Amino acid sequence: MAADDLPPQLGRFRLLSRLGEGAQATVWLAHDPLLDREVAVKILKTQGVDAGESGTVDEWLHEARAVSRLTHPNIVPVFEADTQGGRSYMVFEYVSGGTLSQRLRAGPRLKAAESVALMLGVLDGLTAAHAAGLVHRDLKPSNILLDARGRARVMDFGIAARVSPGTNAPTRIVGTPGYISPEAASGAPPHPQMDVFAAAVMLAEMLSGQRLNADPDPWRAVQRVQTTDLVLPSGLPSDVDDALRAIVQRGLARDPAARWPSATQMHDALAAWLRPVAEPDAEAQDAPVLDFLLRRMRHKSDFPALSEAMTRIQRLTQSEHESLASLSNEILKDVALTQKLLRLVNTAAYRHTGGGGISTVSRAVALIGFAGIRNLALSLVLLERMENKGHAQRLREDFLRSLMAASVARELCVNEREAEEAFLGAMLHHLGRTLTEFYFPEEAETVRRLVSPTDSGVAISEAAASAQVLGMSYEALGLGVARQWGLPESLQRAMRRPGGEAPPKLIEDANERQRWLARVSNDMADLILHTPPEQAHAKVRALAQRHARALGVQADVFEKAADTARQRLTQATEALDLRLPKSSKAQRLLAPLTPSAQDSLAEHQLAPTMVMERTEVLGARPDPAQASELLAAGIQEITDAMVNSFQLNAVLRMIMETIYRSLGLRRVIFCLRDARGQTLTGRLGVGDDVERLAPLVRVDLTQQPPDLLAAVCVKGADTLIQDARAANIAARLPAWFKGELQAQSFLLLPLMLKGAPLGLIYADHAQAGAVQLDDKQLSLLRTLRNQAVMAFRQAAG
Repeated sequence: MAADDLPPQLGRFRLLSRLGEGAQATVWLAHDPLLDREVAVKILKTQGVDAGESGTVDEWLHEARAVSRLTHPNIVPVFEADTQGGRSYMVFEYVSGGTLSQRLRAGPRLKAAESVALMLGVLDGLTAAHAAGLVHRDLKPSNILLDARGRARVMDFGIAARVSPGTNAPTRIVGTPGYISPEAASGAPPHPQMDVFAAAVMLAEMLSGQRLNADPDPWRAVQRVQTTDLVLPSGLPSDVDDALRAIVQRGLARDPAARWPSATQMHDALAAWLRPVAEPDAEAQDAPVLDFLLRRMRHKSDFPALSEAMTRIQRLTQSEHESLASLSNEILKDVALTQKLLRLVNTAAYRHTGGGGISTVSRAVALIGFAGIRNLALSLVLLERMENKGHAQRLREDFLRSLMAASVARELCVNEREAEEAFLGAMLHHLGRTLTEFYFPEEAETVRRLVSPTDSGVAISEAAASAQVLGMSYEALGLGVARQWGLPESLQRAMRRPGGEAPPKLIEDANERQRWLARVSNDMADLILHTPPEQAHAKVRALAQRHARALGVQADVFEKAADTARQRLTQATEALDLRLPKSSKAQRLLAPLTPSAQDSLAEHQLAPTMVMERTEVLGARPDPAQASELLAAGIQEITDAMVNSFQLNAVLRMIMETIYRSLGLRRVIFCLRDARGQTLTGRLGVGDDVERLAPLVRVDLTQQPPDLLAAVCVKGADTLIQDARAANIAARLPAWFKGELQAQSFLLLPLMLKGAPLGLIYADHAQAGAVQLDDKQLSLLRTLRNQAVMAFRQAAG
C-alpha cells in the first residue's frame, strides 16, 4: 500500500499531513488523542523490505525500542513503536522547526562559530547514543532538526544498530550515499566512528556551503568514499582557520585509525576551538604560584633560571650595540663554561666553519655567530648546574633529549634566518619540566606516575598532572622563568605548545611556524627516547606524514633531520664527557633511526613460517652489496634526468629497469589507476614477455572483500611475498594472477597520492624465496618508488 493510500488513522494516532519521505519510511504529523499532543509518526515502507529479509521489521522495531530509552536534550525522543495492520511505525516528539538540510538550502551560509555550535549539540547527542551502545548509521542534515531555540536535535534512529565489537563479519551496507563512512560502505559492523565521519561531512558542508560527496549516481558516491580522501574545498571564508580545518579533516579520515576515536574527542576539540582559553588570565592566575616556586628554588641551591650569566648572555646576544669582545668576555668569566664551549665548537659539526681547530672564544663567536653561541652557552649553563645533582643521570637524559629536539628543529627549519631561533625555541619548549626535574625531583616523579596509565587504563595529561602537583602547568612555569631570563616574545610564543591537529597546509605565519617546529621536534625526541628502537622508525615516519605539509618539508626530511641531530648529539656527548650507562634510555637518542622488521616490508611478507625448498633461480641475482650499488646508481641517474625536462614514460622505464637489473627479477610491470579511479592496470614493463602480460595485470580497488593485491594497494603497504603457493596467500590471489603469470615470489610497491592509490610497481620471480631484501635495499626501493610519484607530480605541474 502506498503512503498516500494510508487511512487517516493508525492505531490511536490520527494522521494529519505528510512531513517527509525517505527510502525506508514516510514521516507524518499526527495527533495523539490519549495525551492530546502532536507527534511525528514514522511508517516503515513494507515494499522497501526484501522478501528474503523476514527479520527486517522485527530488527527495526527492536532497535526503535532501544532508542526509546535514550533521554538527551539533543536527541528527538522516541515515544513508542508498534505494528498495526501489517504496518510498522515509530512515534516520536514533533519538533516544529525545520531540518538542518532546509536551513542550509535556504541560506545564508552559517558562520564558522554558528556551524561549530550546532555540531557540538549533534556530537553531544551522539555521545549519549554511543554510551548506550547505539550507532545512528544514517546521520545527515535531513536527520537534524533545529528547534525553536536553534538547538540541534538528532532524529531518525530508525536504522540504528548496536555496536558490534570483536567481529569482522560483513553486514548489509546501510546509510545514505554522500554521508556514509568508508568502512560502512564496505559493509563493516556498526561502530561509533561511522557517525563521527558523517558528522565531519556535515560540518564540512556547513562551513563550505557545498556538498562534499555528491553524485547523481548514488553508487558512485559510495565507491568514491572507499577509494578517495574527502577534503575541505579551497576558498573557505576567513573565519575557517587552519585549526578548524585540521579538526574537520581529521574527522574525514578514510582510515578510522586516523580519525577522531570518538564523538567526545571531536566535540572537545571543537569546543576548545570555539572557546579558547585566554592566556593573559591564566598568567595572572599563575603569578602567586610562580612566585612561591621561585622562592623554593632560590632556597634549594644555585638557581640557573635566575643566574646572572644567563641573563647577561641573553641581553648581549639580543643587543645591536654590543661587540664581539663583550660577549667573549662574559663567557670567559665562567672557566667551566669556556672549556665546554670550546670542546663543543671543535666537534665535527662546527669544525668545518673555522677551517681548523678553534682555540679562543673570540674566534668561536666570530665564526659561529652570536645566535649560535647564545644557544650553545645557554644550554651549557643548564648542563653545568645539573651535573652535581644527586639525580644527575635523569637530568643528563633530559638535557640530551632537549638538545636533540633543538637540533631537529634547526634541521627542519626551511628558512635559514629562523634556524637559530628554532633551535632555542625547541630546546626551551619543556623548560618547566626540566626545572622541576632539577629542583623538585619528588614532584616530577609524581607527575610521571599520574601520566602513566594505571591498571584500569586511566591517565591524565602532563599539563593536568603538573598543574595538580605544582599548582601550575610545566608550560606556565617555563614561561615564567623565560620572562625572568628576558627572552624575547617570539621565543616565549615558541614555548607555548599549539593544540589540536597539524594544519593541512603550509603555515605562513613565522611565529606560528616556530611554535609547531618546537612541538614537532620535541614530540620526535620524546618518541625516540621513550619508544623501543624497533618501533621508533615507524612512529617517526607516521609523525612526519602528519606534520610535513604544515612545516613545508618532505616527509623523508624528518628522518634525515633525526640522523643529523643524532650525529651532533653523539659528538656533543663525547666532547662534554657525558657518560651514559648502557641501560640509559638516552642511548636510544644516539642510535641510528633505521627500519626494523616491524616497519619494513617484512611486516607484510605473509610468508609461510617454513622455508620452502629452492631450485636454481632463473636470473643471476647480484650479491647484496652489488644490488645496493646498482639501486643507488639508478636513483642518481633518475634524479639527474628529472632535473631537466623529461618524459614521464622514460623515467618510469628507468625506474623499472633499475629494479629489474638490481634484484635479478623475471619481470617488472608498472600499473596505473584508470580515469574512474577503480582499477590499476598494467601499462609498461621490462623483462620476460611483458608486452603481452602487462595488460593482464588488473587490480580491482572496489572489489569486496578485496583480494591480496587490492588490499595492499588501498593500504599503501609495501609488501614482499616469499611464496605465493602458501595456502593463506594463494586463497587471496586474483584469478588473473593464477593464470599466465605463475609467479611464486613477488614484490608490490604501491604509489600513493593524497592518500589514494595512484599506481603500483609489480615485480616477480618464478621461484619461491628468490627475492631477498635487506634494510638498505628496502630503503632504496622506496626511494625509487617515491621518484615515480614525484615524476607524476612534476608532469602534472
